[in-house]
Amino acid sequence: MLKNLLGRFTRSTGVAIPDDLWDAAVAALPCAAALSAGQAGRLRQLASRLLAEKEMSTAGDLELTAAMQVNIAVQACLPILELGLEWYRGWSSIVVYPGEFLVPRSLADEDGVVHEYVEPITGEAWEGGPLLLSWEDAQRSTTDSGSAYSVVIHEFAHKIDLLDGAADGRPPFSRDLHPGLDARRWDALLADTFERFLSELDLIESELPEGVDPDSPQADPYYAHLPFDPYAAHDEAEFFAVSSEAFFIEPASLQRAFPEWYALLAAFFRQDPLARTHR
Repeated sequence: MLKNLLGRFTRSTGVAIPDDLWDAAVAALPCAAALSAGQAGRLRQLASRLLAEKEMSTAGDLELTAAMQVNIAVQACLPILELGLEWYRGWSSIVVYPGEFLVPRSLADEDGVVHEYVEPITGEAWEGGPLLLSWEDAQRSTTDSGSAYSVVIHEFAHKIDLLDGAADGRPPFSRDLHPGLDARRWDALLADTFERFLSELDLIESELPEGVDPDSPQADPYYAHLPFDPYAAHDEAEFFAVSSEAFFIEPASLQRAFPEWYALLAAFFRQDPLARTHR
């Protein structure tokens, strides 16, 4: 691992990231490439510290390379660029799978019968535990339909949301960093925006031609009218994570669809990705 290769026998709080690996990781993420020199410097410092503090390992026969670690670290640190690495406190490991992986689930129906099944996923953030990622998906910045996509930003947004112990779509606020944010206003705007998104999704699904499976590739052009992935409709926690992806990857689409929600996310992350694209 990069930490072992470059940071062994040192007490440094950061890992020295080679320039070629850094440049390649930033070039692969347009929203990082648009940062100012000062912002890019802070992002590099955060990525260096994250690589020193988190233990990254792989599952299956995937070989963990330094390039993979830097790529993931760049995406992971973008949301905390103006917050700090302490927003990823309370857990220590990242597990990278070659691609989509299976996670066992259980679900109780209305009669109390528990159904066991496995679900194929591309990432998952466990409360107090590891963060799981698909490397195949971590390298993608958009879906085939063109909507915003970053499984790394998505799962790290869940970790931020979980800091107060509840994955509810409202992250904790800092008195120093978020003096203008109010929990009641956040909850009200989240509920309103979430409901509007659900209404848009319902309208699209009602207009799907007969015989078109909503989960099939044939339905993708219809869902492309949404500002981000329909998975955001799962619940408020997923809405926060998916819209965080859009905030950094496709900020213009999010701002056009939900300007007040965009402004609220900008106040929380203390960044304005849309303004960076217009420089």
